[in-house]
Amino acid sequence: MNTRGTIDRPLTHDPQKQAPMTPSTHEPAGSATEDFTTSGANDSRQNRTREMQLIPEALARAHMHDRLLEAQRERQATGLLTARRMQRRAERASRRARRALAMAVMQ
Repeated sequence: MNTRGTIDRPLTHDPQKQAPMTPSTHEPAGSATEDFTTSGANDSRQNRTREMQLIPEALARAHMHDRLLEAQRERQATGLLTARRMQRRAERASRRARRALAMAVMQ
């Protein structure tokens, strides 16, 4: 079976699909077969350490993205509140002007 993976990270956790653990009769003990070389395991470990080193950077990037979205939403909410406040102020001024006009016409 040509299953690739390492002991630390097997491609599958199903024991039926993993390579058998029986020793080979046509090879001397302790020799590595061509299918199961250690370079794949080293590459896997190297990639994992690289990924592990980049995790804080990825977390910081995600955190900054969340903060930027939150700030943008806050700005939109502030703008909406300001617009509503100005609309109420304009409506009050319009009512005062109508009232003043009605008082002027009545006299």
